[in-house]
Amino acid sequence: MKPKLPRIFLLLLGIVFVLNLVQSYFTPLIFDEAYYWHYAQKLSWGYFDHPPLVALMVRLSGMFFDGELGVRFMSCILSSLMFIVLWACIDHPRKKDYVVHFFVLVFSMALLNAYGFFTLPDTPLLFFTALFLYVYKRFLAKPTWVWGVILGMTMAGLMYSKYHAVLVIVFVLLSNLKLVTLKNAWLAVIVALACYTPHFIWLYHNDFVTIKYHLFDRPNDPYSFTKYTLGYFVNLIALFGLTFPWIYWALFKTRQKDKFTRALLFLTYGIILFFFMSSFNRRIQTQWIIVITIPLIILVFRQMIENETLRKWIYRTGIVNGILILYLRVGLVYEPISPIVYETHGNKEWIAEIKSKIGDTPVVFENSYRNAPMYAFYAGVPTFSLNNLMYRRNQYSIDESEAKVQHQKILYVTRRKQKAPDLELTRADGKVFYGKYIDDFESFRKLRTLVEEPIHLDLEREQEFKVYNPYDQDIDLKKIKFNIAYLTSFKDVKDRMAIEPRIVDDSLKALPANDTVSFIFKFPKPKMKDPAYFRIGISENGLLPGINGTNTKFD
Repeated sequence: MKPKLPRIFLLLLGIVFVLNLVQSYFTPLIFDEAYYWHYAQKLSWGYFDHPPLVALMVRLSGMFFDGELGVRFMSCILSSLMFIVLWACIDHPRKKDYVVHFFVLVFSMALLNAYGFFTLPDTPLLFFTALFLYVYKRFLAKPTWVWGVILGMTMAGLMYSKYHAVLVIVFVLLSNLKLVTLKNAWLAVIVALACYTPHFIWLYHNDFVTIKYHLFDRPNDPYSFTKYTLGYFVNLIALFGLTFPWIYWALFKTRQKDKFTRALLFLTYGIILFFFMSSFNRRIQTQWIIVITIPLIILVFRQMIENETLRKWIYRTGIVNGILILYLRVGLVYEPISPIVYETHGNKEWIAEIKSKIGDTPVVFENSYRNAPMYAFYAGVPTFSLNNLMYRRNQYSIDESEAKVQHQKILYVTRRKQKAPDLELTRADGKVFYGKYIDDFESFRKLRTLVEEPIHLDLEREQEFKVYNPYDQDIDLKKIKFNIAYLTSFKDVKDRMAIEPRIVDDSLKALPANDTVSFIFKFPKPKMKDPAYFRIGISENGLLPGINGTNTKFD
């Protein structure tokens, strides 16, 4: 990478960096950022939803600053470095004449703006995608062992950012299958796997919880053309705003002149086609495809240099995009000018209002891995998300948050309307929450129900399941009750009903610590027709049943 950058480049980069710092300082956290801040309270080689790099970014940011900037500082750094890496990827003798156009192009992309200061897994993903392409370009020019090692480390950085980074690696490989004949390309793979081994070990020790959730337990909906496939094409447009026709026109006009350009095209078209096919199965979120912005910036800027008409129109529409984006960025902080109530609005005030009423009382949120960390960040008290059978598992299901609120007086907060609640809490977005004090809170959400497959929906036959107690204390059987949830083929809970299983060893009066106990039960008759899955949950101390088992498919 050439060390010398044009003075105008450094000036504009400095402006963008300072803008992101100021934005980071004044903008309240969004819910996902609060969740990743919760990750960072205990660094690990993995987390329920994502690899660990986003948590490390938060921890590093917190070493320099407090508050919101203490969550986002590293995002500001990585996004600025991304500009430099992208610039280095572009080999053109006249690129220095169009520095302003380069910044207009990049700044006109709304999500790239957002990830310039928000701390989300996509922030390091974008940086490492740019770095991976730069290193790959150098490797193509000089496939030495040094560049092989650096390439492997960059691939590991990609995978530590977000799991679908594997698509970046795969499509670049597919663009140049001769890589399999290069020993230093294999060295890159070995280095990447070695660097990623700690995460593999974490997955093994945590029963591959992340993989199982994303591939098997994540709920879905019946296919809808409008919501899924048409929505996907809307996302492809939304990535670029007013510049979208010129961006895609430039992509269409690009020809494969060399292996690096071929890699950029394979990566862009590969991601687009992969998620197009996926859109027939699930709704595609905009951030899943944001990685195409990195190769497209390189491809489109090349075309802008050569094509005056394209340069003129992207510059004009890009400036309009940028003005609109700046307006929306101000709206993140100053609510009166925002066209919508966004998740940065009102949370600090809502939390301050609750804390003024309850002091330092810990808070347990029902089914909200979003509200729990947000409250903990701004109120500075222990929180927990108590997930029940109508929700999903998350980081609170596997970490030590539950232990911090056990046997304490807590405020239990739910969206379900309550009779005579102790508090009624209305958030800025109009959602009403109800709070009720529990003097001695006790939950056992880590109890696991285990079923051996295959299993049939036979209402007459007695069947067996097991309960594993991972806690260090015995749990009185009188404190727990059992429940079955019947699910559709899309893993939506439709029926739920109590069951009264019989313990096999009737001498037991408690679930032994760190041990497994067998129960006999019969399936109750479901109200729904032809349930595809079932799940056995456990209710403790009158709480709603938890997500204690996996979604088990009927044979």
